[in-house]
Amino acid sequence: MAFELPPLPYQMSDLEPFIDAQTVEIHYTKHHATYLKNLNTALDKFPELGNWSIESLLKGLDQIPEEIRVTVRNNGGGYYNHNLYWTNMGSKCGGEPTEPVSKAITDAFGDFTAFKAEFEKAGLGRLGSGYAWLSLKPDHSLIIHTTLNQDSPLMDGLTPLLVTDVWEHAYYLKYQNRRAEYLANWWNLVNWKEVERRYEAHV
Repeated sequence: MAFELPPLPYQMSDLEPFIDAQTVEIHYTKHHATYLKNLNTALDKFPELGNWSIESLLKGLDQIPEEIRVTVRNNGGGYYNHNLYWTNMGSKCGGEPTEPVSKAITDAFGDFTAFKAEFEKAGLGRLGSGYAWLSLKPDHSLIIHTTLNQDSPLMDGLTPLLVTDVWEHAYYLKYQNRRAEYLANWWNLVNWKEVERRYEAHV
């Protein structure tokens, strides 16, 4: 069964003024949709992979036929990463998380302010294209990290909780080269309820 493009959980204009509607439209209908199309095209050649979940594909890249392994890594990662990116944002969101995520963040980083600073530093430090993440390690502790291009934390045995896209197409129409401003404003969109749902599903 082919993967599908999940509908956005809000209108394209709902992320304004922090992310403009034109950026959302191009990002979702062009970039995200292209990763999906390329993934499905690659998988069509190997029907035996038709029942694999996207998570299973990314965790089991060494089991994917060599002919399509790089394509699945890049485009499957792009599909999965964008699915998470859209769902962990929303209008009238932002603020701070509640228990138990707030306690986990305090335990790992000292307090929420320190966590935000470290997360933004990671996003700014990602040279070129990629993502900044808050993920769960196998021992259920938290880690802030980045991935290159469309790589996923799943490839490293981590469980992603929160992600921001630092590819230029995610912010360039509004912010141009001002990635720091994009990251600072992005906190106004974070859907902590979704982050908390993911956290509680894996601890």
